[in-house]
Amino acid sequence: MSETTKKKSALAMRVSTGLILLTLLVVVLWLGGWYFAAVAFVCTGIAIYEELNALKNGGHNPVCWTSYTALILALPALKFFESSLAIMPILTVLGFGVVLQVMRREKPLLTDIMVSVLPMLTLVLPAMCLIGMAITDTMPHLRTMLLVTVFAIAVGGDTFAYFIGSALRGPKLCPNISPNKTISGSIGGLVGSVVCSIAVARLFALGGAQPYPPIWGDIIVGLLGGVAGQVGDLFASMVKRHCNVKDFGHIFPGHGGMLDRLDSIFFTCIIVYSYQVVVHTLLG
Repeated sequence: MSETTKKKSALAMRVSTGLILLTLLVVVLWLGGWYFAAVAFVCTGIAIYEELNALKNGGHNPVCWTSYTALILALPALKFFESSLAIMPILTVLGFGVVLQVMRREKPLLTDIMVSVLPMLTLVLPAMCLIGMAITDTMPHLRTMLLVTVFAIAVGGDTFAYFIGSALRGPKLCPNISPNKTISGSIGGLVGSVVCSIAVARLFALGGAQPYPPIWGDIIVGLLGGVAGQVGDLFASMVKRHCNVKDFGHIFPGHGGMLDRLDSIFFTCIIVYSYQVVVHTLLG
């Protein structure tokens, strides 16, 4: 099989898998509420496993139980307090647990403390923001709109970045982390994130969702969410490069593991959740 044929086959597999994932995402978003929360919970659990496994392959010895415990305890905390701020005491206590366990080892390493806390901050906390948006009882139309916005910003940004970066090329963005990413692609991705953010909000407005945020709010959340998504993508690449792994997993043919698909979404949802708090305060 020629190199060109292999590339076409890989692209076809990637597109097919992407369409299937997009269809499943639409279904889960349509179901919403606790159905969405349950799927997000499972996906986050898989992402935690993938990140911890990559860190082990990189020669580290992370404390694993704290990240899973934080994820499990966060669900009832979110339901009871109806705020993702409820996760902070849990992360704090379990963070101390990490420190104590590592310090009691025969060879306590500061890096093991750092990599043990990493999944709690980069996966559990963002996931709780995402789940918190899904199970909020107030303003159901706003809740649905913002959940869709999270994925629209991340996916739209990735799509625009790929096509514009491939067409214009130019200087590299972070060549020591991700050699294929360009500054033109990054700018194109931000434009895509803003456009998708505006499109989602205006479509919901046309559908009769009231009240809804002003267009300048769509622009701000699209821009900041787009930046966060690109940082999340680069951060995941940095972890993989540090651990000397190509992908976090092999669940999705042509796409890698769960974390390979959710890296930008995890960072974006923190921005959108913060935006939800502001919007709810202003429009509530």
